[in-house]
Amino acid sequence: MMKGRVVLVTGATSGIGKATARGLAKMGASMVLVGRSDDRLAAVGESIARATGASPALMRADLSSMAEVRDLADRVRAKVGRLDVLINNAGTIVGKRRLSVDGFEYTFALDHLSPFLLTNLLLDLMIASAPSRIITVSSAAHYAGKIHFDDLMLERGYRPFKAYSQAKLANVMFAYELARRLQGTGVTSNCLHPGGVRTRFGNEASGLVRFGLVVIRPFELSPEMGARTPIYLASSPEVEGVTGRYFVRERARQSSPISYDRGAARRLWEICARLTGLEGRAPEVAGD
Repeated sequence: MMKGRVVLVTGATSGIGKATARGLAKMGASMVLVGRSDDRLAAVGESIARATGASPALMRADLSSMAEVRDLADRVRAKVGRLDVLINNAGTIVGKRRLSVDGFEYTFALDHLSPFLLTNLLLDLMIASAPSRIITVSSAAHYAGKIHFDDLMLERGYRPFKAYSQAKLANVMFAYELARRLQGTGVTSNCLHPGGVRTRFGNEASGLVRFGLVVIRPFELSPEMGARTPIYLASSPEVEGVTGRYFVRERARQSSPISYDRGAARRLWEICARLTGLEGRAPEVAGD
């Protein structure tokens, strides 16, 4: 079903990303796996090679760094001649406010700015490969989210879930805005909530946040169950041409009311383009 298709998965060394990569590789896709650890990348690569007979391309990158995101995009271009599916899966939640190497609030940098930048840097490759699919892993946490335009980096009143829910709402708004900007290109953009999944997610958290994640872990879904929706969006003919939707358990669902605010989405896009150095380079909404 996926034979001949090239798929890139970020955060591919554990949890949902690892299970998604394994599932799509078994369907015949040529995989490009991105993670922060060479050792874990090698282990996942070997596991997939044993299961499928095909070795995935392994690319180490710390996606909280915009320079490393740019370097990753350059390496992807040098490695593959086409890109059929991009799955923006990498993300985290941290217990205490800290800054990325670029001076951005860490959760916002990793969970939102990195997929925003990587996607935009690979767009022309995906348009040339159309029909192609962009899939962004969000979370039901986005329902509690708000975009703090007056304090996007949460210098005032930082709380871990406040940062995470903002970033996950930004993911949904990005997926919708991207879908509008890619109308007529043959590239679709969707997002999803994978469910509460037992993963390494939150390992960088501390204190009560980490304790809470540990307590609920036995009640969470397996990574394989969590990977079902991203695999579905990457491979199913049922969603060919479907764009600008939010999926849960392989079905389109309504996201939060604020996620449909086009003015806020455009404003957020323009801010993120400025922060990542993409001003004037990202696609405009079709018809503008």
